[in-house]
Amino acid sequence: MDDYDGPDEVVRQLRPDIPVTCFRPAALESAARWFLTNFPGKVLYAVKANPAPYVLSGLHAAGITHFDAASVPEIQLVHSLCPGAHIAFMHPVKSRHAIEQAYFDFGIRDFSFDSMEELEKIVACTGKSKDLGLMLRLAVPNTASELPLSGKFGCPPEKAVAILKAARKLAARIGICFHVGSQTMDPQAYVAALAIVGTILRAMPRTKVDVIDIGGGFPSVYPDMAPPALADYKTAIDAGLDALPHPERYDFWCEPGRALVAESASVVVQVELRKDDVLYINDGTYGSLFDAGHMGFRYPVRLIRPTPGGTDAALKGFRFYGPTCDSIDYMPGPFFLPEDVREGDYIEIGQLGAYGNTMRTDFNGFSAHEVVSVKTPPLVTLYDDALETTDPKELCVA
Repeated sequence: MDDYDGPDEVVRQLRPDIPVTCFRPAALESAARWFLTNFPGKVLYAVKANPAPYVLSGLHAAGITHFDAASVPEIQLVHSLCPGAHIAFMHPVKSRHAIEQAYFDFGIRDFSFDSMEELEKIVACTGKSKDLGLMLRLAVPNTASELPLSGKFGCPPEKAVAILKAARKLAARIGICFHVGSQTMDPQAYVAALAIVGTILRAMPRTKVDVIDIGGGFPSVYPDMAPPALADYKTAIDAGLDALPHPERYDFWCEPGRALVAESASVVVQVELRKDDVLYINDGTYGSLFDAGHMGFRYPVRLIRPTPGGTDAALKGFRFYGPTCDSIDYMPGPFFLPEDVREGDYIEIGQLGAYGNTMRTDFNGFSAHEVVSVKTPPLVTLYDDALETTDPKELCVA
C-alpha cells in the first residue's frame, strides 16, 4: 500500500480515474485506544464492518485481540492474520458444517444462539463437548438505532431463563448477549437493555452466568447524525453494568464495528458529469456507497481540485449517481459542495471505513479501485472533544 500525505496529494499525483480508498492508520489506532481504555472488559471487533486485511492487522497491532466473526471465512481470515486472537462465532444461526469447521478446524469455543433448536445443534455438532461457551442472544428494543436489528434474531426475554438453564448443563460457561441496533443514537439504550438482563439474572439466582456481552451499536458521526459524545456512552454503560446483580461476577464483552473503523477510511471519487444539482461520479451504491443509496446516509464530503487552488463558491446541496447503468445507483444526499463543482473535479467522501469497500460488487464491471495510506485526520471525528457541531454544512469542507 503506497503512502501519501493526504487525499489532495493522491489526486494531484495520480489523477485517478477509479475510486481510491484513503486508509488512515492513525484514526484506526485512536478508535481502538478509546475502546480499550474505556470499556471495562473485552473488546471484540465485529469483523463484518470491514474485513480488509490491513484493518484486521491494524486493529490487532493496536491491541484488539478479540474478534466477533459471523462466518467460517471471517474466522479463517482472523486466524491467519491475527496470531493468538480469541474468536467468537457470534452469528445466532449457523449451518452444521460451519459449526463443525469452527470447532474442530479453528478451535472456536464460544458460540451465540437464540433458540433451543440452535443450542441443540451446536452441542450435537461439537460432539457434546464440555468446553463450550454458549451465549444466548437476547431480543431487546432497538428504538434508539438508525438501523434496527431486532427483527431477525433474538430470544424473547420470557423464554431466556429456561434456555439459559438448559445451556448451563451443557457448557463450560454461558452468557447473555444482545444488540441495541446499528448506529444507536441514545446511550440509554444500553441501560434499558441491561435492565432486561438484570431481570433475567434475578429470576435465576442459582444459575451461574459468566459473560454479559452488550454487543455493538456504537455510532459514528455523519452530517445528519451527530450522536452524543462517546463519554456519554461510557457513563451510561458503566451505570447499566453496575446495576446488574453482583456485577463483579461477570466477564463483560462488547462488539464495536462501525465505531472502530468508520473514521479510518474515506473514498476519493471523480465527477464524470454534472447536470444542474446532479453529479455523476465513478463510485456508487454497487461500490462503496451502498448505505448512501439504500439507507440514505449522508456522508461528509469535500471538493478536491486536480490543480492547486480552492474555491470561494457557496455550498450547494447535490445528489449523486454512480457509474452503473442502473437507476437505483442513486444517492439522494444532499451532499453539500461548492456550487461551482464541475466535471473532472474530485470529491473526498468520509466515514467509509465501515461497510464501504466491504459492500463493493462487480456489477456492470465497475469494481476497480485502489487503496492507499494517508496521514491526514478524518473529515470528522468522535474521538476529539473539539467536534461539537450538528450543522450538516459545517461537516462538509470546500
